Amino acid sequence: MNLSVLLQAPAAGASGFLSGGGGTILMMVAMFAIIYFFMIRPQNKKQKEIQNFRKGLEVGQKVITAGGIHGKIKEVNDDFIVLEIADNVRIKIDKNSIFAAASDANQANAK
Repeated sequence: MNLSVLLQAPAAGASGFLSGGGGTILMMVAMFAIIYFFMIRPQNKKQKEIQNFRKGLEVGQKVITAGGIHGKIKEVNDDFIVLEIADNVRIKIDKNSIFAAASDANQANAK
């Protein structure tokens, strides 16, 4: 048998991606849908909630930073806030480091 004939002939029973393997495409679409609805979409929703929370920060609100520092907001600017962590002790922190409202965190711990 000629070697060129063997190299050109498809393997018996093989259904490749382009040679009628519709199941492969369907499986890839299903996997992407599962990943999207169970991982990507919930993460995007959570990020939007956090972003809206940070936009709504107000003076006098008690918050917790990502580092675990509890304090009361004394000043809000575009990029940073001034947080009072004790009497006459104020720190300037990045707005993105605010994790949650202290009241929300206390309610979550009580459950």
